[in-house]
Amino acid sequence: MDNDEKMKRKIIYTSGVIFLCILLVSSFSSGPKEKTQEISTLREIATTTNVGTKPIITDTIVRSTTTVVAVKPVHVDTKTETSKTEEKKQQLYIVSSVVDGDTIKINNNGTIETLRLIGMDTPETVDPRKTVQCFGLEASNKAKELLSGKKVYLEKDPTQGELDKYGRILVYVYREDGLFYNEYMIKQGYAHEYTYNIPYKYQTGFKTAQSYAQTNHLGLWSPNTCNGNTTSSAIISQTAAETSTGIKYYTSSASNATKYYPETCYAWERLSKTNLKVFRSLEELLVVYPSRTIATICK
Repeated sequence: MDNDEKMKRKIIYTSGVIFLCILLVSSFSSGPKEKTQEISTLREIATTTNVGTKPIITDTIVRSTTTVVAVKPVHVDTKTETSKTEEKKQQLYIVSSVVDGDTIKINNNGTIETLRLIGMDTPETVDPRKTVQCFGLEASNKAKELLSGKKVYLEKDPTQGELDKYGRILVYVYREDGLFYNEYMIKQGYAHEYTYNIPYKYQTGFKTAQSYAQTNHLGLWSPNTCNGNTTSSAIISQTAAETSTGIKYYTSSASNATKYYPETCYAWERLSKTNLKVFRSLEELLVVYPSRTIATICK
């Protein structure tokens, strides 16, 4: 090989090396797409520009131009989400008034809402279509003792819907200290277990609570009160107690009635026997008929 041929090969080799260096430098400042194209070009040159039979571009060079994209994991703050759920569950309301043992009113940010308690039914005391039922006053008074002015939180039951047929909100009620009011009233004999149409969430537990009250003759299950039959009139159930508790009070359940009569004021005998109501004390009478005043003739 003469000198001219050697010089020509040396020039080609040197030019190839310089070109490859330029490509390598530019590849570090290019995006992923351009780098991929450059790597392909380098490989082509590696197969065509040789010193002897060895490629100029090595595997090390190819790996150094590879781009690795790291994916940042999404962080979910489960502690915050849990605390939000608990806060919603524990939202407290003030009981503004007790209607009777199974119906109360709460103050919801200035709005008074009526609640009908799920799974329980207490004897009637305020329904104008019915007489005051056996153990109704006791159940109503117990409800006042447990809930009047107290803070409670509520639980709804999707199986029972939002409202009853009278537009009252259907709920379970828990007192702030954790007392499960619905179950307590049944277990202590102040209410019957009550399934309106379809089974509700705590039906099994409430039926067990009622069995406990029956077995132990508590409240309305006692032979000395209603013996389980609360449809009887409260007047009948009170007869035995009235003979030893002093003065009684009378009034009429008629819609236009406004007065009450102490037992010593015989004007009560003129009241209609159909609408006649008798109570063991003035306090009990005013629980049911809070707006009644003493008859003028009895003053």
